[in-house]
Amino acid sequence: MTRALPVLTVLAGIVAIWYAAAVWMNATWIFDQAERNGQTVTWAEVIPQTMDQARPLLPPPHQVAAELWKGVAGQAVTSKRSLVYHGYVTVKGTLMGFGLGIVMGVLLAMSIVRFRVMDMSVMPWAIISQTIPIVALAPMILTLSSQLGISGRDVPKAIIAAYLSFFPVLVSMVKGLRAPDQMQLDLLRTYGAGEGATFLKLRLPASMPYFFASLKVAIAASLIGTIVGELPTGAIEGLGARMLIGSQFGEPLIMWAALFAAAILAGMLILAVGVVERLARARMGVPA
Repeated sequence: MTRALPVLTVLAGIVAIWYAAAVWMNATWIFDQAERNGQTVTWAEVIPQTMDQARPLLPPPHQVAAELWKGVAGQAVTSKRSLVYHGYVTVKGTLMGFGLGIVMGVLLAMSIVRFRVMDMSVMPWAIISQTIPIVALAPMILTLSSQLGISGRDVPKAIIAAYLSFFPVLVSMVKGLRAPDQMQLDLLRTYGAGEGATFLKLRLPASMPYFFASLKVAIAASLIGTIVGELPTGAIEGLGARMLIGSQFGEPLIMWAALFAAAILAGMLILAVGVVERLARARMGVPA
């Protein structure tokens, strides 16, 4: 309870500010309607009306929660209105990009640590690549994919997700693989260990804490990349598509429900990475 109290306090503050902002923003429409009808309304009459508008500027928390529950439990899983279905589509692209990002990040990190020329040539470009806005890069990737004859949206979304997820893995793995000090490296050399044995018995185990820390960042970045990849494609499936549909058709509740579904999904994916980390630590004999 001692650990949960600060979190619950911050959450209560956010909810209170959210409700106050919803009243302030949604009251504009009510006052405009009253002025057109030549009526006068008091705040005691306005506040209840701001809590139950069909298309509010800022939906209050209970409306978002109701729409989220409707999308998760109020629809068949196979329904195109189900957030579970759209979440599955987004997760599929996220995991594809996440896997690709891990492979890219680890291989580049190994090359950078092993070869100085890779460190001097590739690492600066990897850093520069993250300065390109993903919203500008996503349409280019989609256009190139179509020109190369790649049908469907899964591959472009995976590439966009990998673009965002490989960098945290790369930076953390470079740091982790370089974590052993010179005395440890010299000790292995006195035992006659080669580059391969040094990597497997020293560098790789030393990099595991950095690796799993980076995965928690990378999986969230991969989810963001997948959602961004769904926006400019005209997609009708995925949480990004639901947000876009809600925005285009003036349905803020759909947009906010999809947004919170994405946030919950990100939390679940991070927890899953944490479970894998604990299993790996137990397998390696490292205390959690």
